[in-house]
Amino acid sequence: MKSMRKVVLVTGGSRGIGEAIVRKFASEGFDVCFSYLKSKDQAEELAKELSRESQRVIAVKADAAKADEIKNLVQTCVCEFGRIDVLVNNAGISEFGMLVDMTDEQILNVLNVNLNSCILTTREVLKIMFSQNYGKIVNISSIWGISGASCESVYSASKAGVVGFTQGIAKEVGGASINVNAIAPGVIMTDMTKGYTKAELDELAGCAALGRNGAPEDIANAVRFLASDEAKFITGQCLVVDGGFLQ
Repeated sequence: MKSMRKVVLVTGGSRGIGEAIVRKFASEGFDVCFSYLKSKDQAEELAKELSRESQRVIAVKADAAKADEIKNLVQTCVCEFGRIDVLVNNAGISEFGMLVDMTDEQILNVLNVNLNSCILTTREVLKIMFSQNYGKIVNISSIWGISGASCESVYSASKAGVVGFTQGIAKEVGGASINVNAIAPGVIMTDMTKGYTKAELDELAGCAALGRNGAPEDIANAVRFLASDEAKFITGQCLVVDGGFLQ
């Protein structure tokens, strides 16, 4: 059934930045479809919490590294809601360590989840957006995709690829009134930062002009802006949201 509301599809939406994005769009009246991989109970609880009588939030298990599961995710969203107005490619993982110590599996998994899933999900969703002659796509990159990070070279490469992909695909689809942008978060307090000590987090906060690390909501707010009609003349850009970390 075609949704009377606008519909957003968020990959990796059960935790951290993804959860904040799901909550943001749900709070503004969107029907939401989001994917998860391992956090089934958390994902289903989030969907249940945010669903209303006239508004639906659904969670779909999908491995962002597998093309067939990405296709199923998009098909499920369209089957449930009839359209996709906004796509947020948020799914991502990190592997910390020296490149020479990383296995082939680790390298390919980072590239598949962070970059290839962004490309493949966008390809599937564009088929829907072309038929609508409208759409907003926001890809989550990283400041390390701009400046690079020691011991996260593959992660940096994958996130740099997201920026390049964003710039290229924006030029392909602009004629169909589809905006494509990226966001490069700085240090955000999520599960990815749990491995840091308090001293390390304090040091990172000190590197930001604002003197603090970011919250998932900081990124969700930026995503919502780029997905709004207030940003209808913005496309092919990468918005850095890092509290001044790169300055």
